[in-house]
Amino acid sequence: MTKRLNHLLAALLAGAVAATAFAQQKPDNSGVTIAQQLDIFNSLYKELNTFYVDTIDARKTLENAINAMLDDLDPYTEYIPSREQEDFMVISTGHYGGIGSYIMERTGDKKGVYISEPYVGSPAHRAGLRAGDRIIRIDTMSTLGWNSEKVSNHLKGQPNTHVEVEVARPFVDDSLLTFNILRENIKVSPMPYYGMVRDGIGYINLNTFNEQSAASVREAVEALKGQGMRALILDLRGNGGGLMESAVQIVGLFVPKGTEVVTTRGRDKASEKIYKTTQEPLDTRLPLAVLVDGGSASASEITAGALQDLDRAVIVGSRSFGKGLVQSTRPLPFDGMLKLTVAKYYIPSGRLIQEVDYSQRNSDGSFKRTAADTLGNVFHTAAGREVRDGGGITPDIKVDFPEPNRLVFNIIRDHWDFDFATRYAAEHPEIPAPKDFTVTDEMFDEFKRSIDPDKFQYDKVCEQGLDALRKLAKNEGYMNDSTQAAFDRLELQLKHDLSHDLDFNRKQISRLIAQELLTRYYGRAGFIEYDAKDDECINRVAQLLSTPDKWNALLAAQPAKATPKAAKTSKRKK
Repeated sequence: MTKRLNHLLAALLAGAVAATAFAQQKPDNSGVTIAQQLDIFNSLYKELNTFYVDTIDARKTLENAINAMLDDLDPYTEYIPSREQEDFMVISTGHYGGIGSYIMERTGDKKGVYISEPYVGSPAHRAGLRAGDRIIRIDTMSTLGWNSEKVSNHLKGQPNTHVEVEVARPFVDDSLLTFNILRENIKVSPMPYYGMVRDGIGYINLNTFNEQSAASVREAVEALKGQGMRALILDLRGNGGGLMESAVQIVGLFVPKGTEVVTTRGRDKASEKIYKTTQEPLDTRLPLAVLVDGGSASASEITAGALQDLDRAVIVGSRSFGKGLVQSTRPLPFDGMLKLTVAKYYIPSGRLIQEVDYSQRNSDGSFKRTAADTLGNVFHTAAGREVRDGGGITPDIKVDFPEPNRLVFNIIRDHWDFDFATRYAAEHPEIPAPKDFTVTDEMFDEFKRSIDPDKFQYDKVCEQGLDALRKLAKNEGYMNDSTQAAFDRLELQLKHDLSHDLDFNRKQISRLIAQELLTRYYGRAGFIEYDAKDDECINRVAQLLSTPDKWNALLAAQPAKATPKAAKTSKRKK
């Protein structure tokens, strides 16, 4: 099947849908009816299927056409065939039948599907599977050439059924190991860690919003209060969202019953829905901070934005993703499902935090988005503080983090940190507890020695920039003997050295090493506990809490900027 044929089918199907919308708007004089368009599409496909020179994969071709049509709308509207609905339901419910492990697919000289992280306490973990194990057989089937999706599908299954998994384990004497594992109903915890991270400061790390999230947060808050918690940090960094109802329930733990959290509006006024908290809160006075970053989206932004608009929490970190669209699912024939955008959501101040306008395109065909430095429209919190719309939640306290450079990116991409941790774990039966762990000089030097300079490739930006500057100087007539000599001297000074570059990026690399090692020995919770020891966002919250007057002032309105309630209401988007 050629790309051109796929594009043709996609265009025809998109045209049929466009005609539907046009017909709905002007049913009497649309000119072309949806029935005609679908008839054209149906006839065209029959002709292709009958006379095209090669055999056509009907399912693949038609799904490509459907997906191309939906891609023209927004990235959240998608067709989910029956074979993919189990994965979709796992995201919503947080549980499935299987062995309980993350897996990853690798290419190159280590091509294959590997165990990357067994869940602590899962059947895979209890059986003895480890990160770094390469899966070579499932039951009687060799996995040679399989991708991660196919491996996942065979590892999953009905609870109380057995699956036999054979793996190749590197860095041990007996490298081929077989495990007979009883599948269970796996519950993926939405909250990998909670605990006390500073004197009197509780911490909850929430990584998704599913059916279990609100109950998990409630249990954690109650447990932390029993440990003497006087303030709480809710970490939503990297949390891409999930169920909107879960966000409303979590906000409801900290605000009075009946508080408006979010309003959704679809194509017409009749579609408007207002979501309010329905249960009595746990604590409406506990000092609360919410951590966000560019990976915090959707339900995370509802939670953070609502608590900010209600002056209930201090938001700390960097600007969130900016997803203000609501999705719903509709059943389709043959057990298919359509997940489609049905509304936009507005948080209590009335602001919409959607960054990309998928209804508008730039001249180059890209979607229009709100720039990070755009001020946006002014709205007001319950106390009268100024907040703005136009793309994400802007923190009350901004904390900037260095972006990984190409060297760090390539360490992650080519799994140098993962392979080092696999070897280290095979040679060391234990490491210090998370609260005592550190990446020592000896450990870091061992990591450096594990990298093969001939296989480690990364962009040497200084050298590339100097080469480009040489060409510019030559093209513009500035290259002479003196300039050439200066370039040569500078080239010697900027010559990249792998050992130097690794040392220069030691802080970021050490964090990668710690993450891989602690996850192997203590699970994901172990790394989160370790990472919280020197987390700049947590440090900033602790500093602010040490001066209650500053905390209260941050959540209080500037009297001169306070806006009457009627004026605030008039700013709500319709």
